[in-house]
Amino acid sequence: MNATKITVQAAINADSKKVWDYYTEPEHITKWNFASHDWQCPSATNDLRVGGKYLARMEAKDGSFGFDFEAIYSEIKTNERFTYKLDDNRVVTVSFKGLENKTELTIVFDAETENSLEMQKDGWQAILNNFKNILRTINKQKKVLKATSHPSCPYKDRHLALIRIGTLP
Repeated sequence: MNATKITVQAAINADSKKVWDYYTEPEHITKWNFASHDWQCPSATNDLRVGGKYLARMEAKDGSFGFDFEAIYSEIKTNERFTYKLDDNRVVTVSFKGLENKTELTIVFDAETENSLEMQKDGWQAILNNFKNILRTINKQKKVLKATSHPSCPYKDRHLALIRIGTLP
């Protein structure tokens, strides 16, 4: 029997190499790999090669629940796509399609049987949206850093400039 496939997507304002790097490097994965503000990803490892293992720890911030998300890579085409198999043999393919000044990120995954299709899609989409928002914030911060280093920037104090555009409290 074939598993039901679920697809989630996001258009991200960055080139596919940058999107690939932020999506696959453990130091970045821990910043975005959770669906809501009351969850976190305290650790991640990623051996990005065919046969390599991906592992991300996902936990409720209050400590009430947590689990390891583990997979083994079966296909990798750098900056374009990768496929991995989860512990329960479900397959996930993540694709990076470079467009003009942005990347279309698409995830297609086999549905599991414990939760509704809608709940699964919403959860994966929320994580993808979190990824998109993290990259948007990073891009804003880099623009401010460029602006504050320019002699004509009205904000000579870098911290003041970051507060002004809303990236720091």
